[in-house]
Amino acid sequence: MRKTRAKKRILLPDPKFNETMVTRFVNGMMYDGKKSTALTIFYDALDIVEKKVSDESGLETWKKALNNVMPSVEVKARRVGGATFQIPTEVPPRRRLAVGIKWMVGYARKRNEKSMAEKLAGEIVAASKSEGAAVKKKEDTHKMAEANKAFSHFRA
Repeated sequence: MRKTRAKKRILLPDPKFNETMVTRFVNGMMYDGKKSTALTIFYDALDIVEKKVSDESGLETWKKALNNVMPSVEVKARRVGGATFQIPTEVPPRRRLAVGIKWMVGYARKRNEKSMAEKLAGEIVAASKSEGAAVKKKEDTHKMAEANKAFSHFRA
């Protein structure tokens, strides 16, 4: 039997925008518990985004980018009678955000700009325009789910 589920921790909103979603993003970006460094990188990235995209604020662009990256369906491996099937499943809202953050930060780190703030800003701008590596990952995930739609009756 499995252990009880961990309690959901209440996150404090960030100091500048008073948003808990920003705190979650910064926590996903943070290395070695260096939260103030991660916050500085995030705020610098939003300043760069504001300079690049003049028509809306950096926070709005970031929210739009995150919505463009979050997947609505994903595939999960399930063994049925000795064979493993990729079964498409709906993604719960908390996981949608977690996966979106993970993809965005991960692909920002792989970019070729000089500083992490510039890399993150580039990924945010690209994702807000529905392009870039993180959005491509989402589209690939959706395509895989669509291709395996025939196995959706195996859902548990």
